[in-house]
Amino acid sequence: MSDTNVKPILISGGGLASLLLAQALRLAKIPYTIFERDASFAFRAQGYRLRLSTEGLDAIESVLDAPTWRRFWDTCGKTGGVGFSTLNAFTGEQTEQVVPEALGSRDNKVIGIARGDMRNIFASGCEEHIEWSKHVAGYELTDDGVRAIFSDGTKSVEGSMLIGGEGIYSRVARQLSGGRIKVYDTGARGIHGQAPSTAFKGLGEGVFRLTDASRAEGSIFIITNVRPGDMDDPDVNFGWTMGGQPGVISAPNDDYSIVGKKAADIAKDLTKGWHPRFRPLFEQMSDSEAAFWKITCSTPSGVPDWPNDPRVTVIGDAVHSMTPAGGIGANTAVRDSALLGRLLREAGGYKPGVTAAYEKEMRIYASEAVHQSYTTATKQFGVGIDEKSSPIV
Repeated sequence: MSDTNVKPILISGGGLASLLLAQALRLAKIPYTIFERDASFAFRAQGYRLRLSTEGLDAIESVLDAPTWRRFWDTCGKTGGVGFSTLNAFTGEQTEQVVPEALGSRDNKVIGIARGDMRNIFASGCEEHIEWSKHVAGYELTDDGVRAIFSDGTKSVEGSMLIGGEGIYSRVARQLSGGRIKVYDTGARGIHGQAPSTAFKGLGEGVFRLTDASRAEGSIFIITNVRPGDMDDPDVNFGWTMGGQPGVISAPNDDYSIVGKKAADIAKDLTKGWHPRFRPLFEQMSDSEAAFWKITCSTPSGVPDWPNDPRVTVIGDAVHSMTPAGGIGANTAVRDSALLGRLLREAGGYKPGVTAAYEKEMRIYASEAVHQSYTTATKQFGVGIDEKSSPIV
């Protein structure tokens, strides 16, 4: 399949799912090209630290070659502790029994990695196949393939397939499904932040949820995991993610693309009365890394059906966006990459029936994951989605 005359598989978006799929294609010597709308990976803040489940780790390990997997595993943090500790943000006291961590995956540890680190490792060896500043706005089928159509009206080379992996605003997903794939805005909002690992020493090792129910308009909380080994090194940053019920957190002019000091200042203001044990997380935060985010969710009743197209399919958040509740969104996305990558490797590239087989299996585990994430979020975030009337992003 290394023949240069073979049409490449086109991948829209350079996120985690797309890059892991590219690794599978690279190792199978199947030609591919990635179209990424940003100018580089450094273009935007990379967001919060990801926790990895057994299923997620198994999927990643099944794709990567041995040296890349070792690099990935060595980069992951391994956090001990018995589970989620829920603490009152004002008193510093534990408020609930420790909740077992559902994502404790290997060696009874919580395995986590920064999204940016994960993206860079998945991109290794694939860099020359990435075309930057290419925003895919749709596609057209040809007699013997498919072309991506970019937002400036230009078109890609002809590919054998197109894989839409460009996230919740995926134009490929919208076109392929005829609008059946929907992503709902729950109204809940959040902020990601980072601070030197030494700012987390007051917490100790473990996975923590800090809750603040002092506001009449709704509660906010922070989730973070503190891993050993780096706690005394001020050159290492740990991350946290803040979530708020609808109406509690809002960006200036409702612009959630804002990153940096404006987001950091709002986080600091929201937490100014918190216990001194937690204050360093915000007082010492890296202002430049702060970023707003909308809490969105795909159709809670499950991944919809659409007429199968043998040459086009979708992966990751483009087909099953999830709330951060439960930490299963990224884990489900890498399962897509492993599954589709395996089917393509076994088929030697494009083959009728590959997308149908992928979608049949993906719908089962992804629908379960979306439902689990949404159900957890209704309790944690106080959100609710009416599939007939809730706003769509």
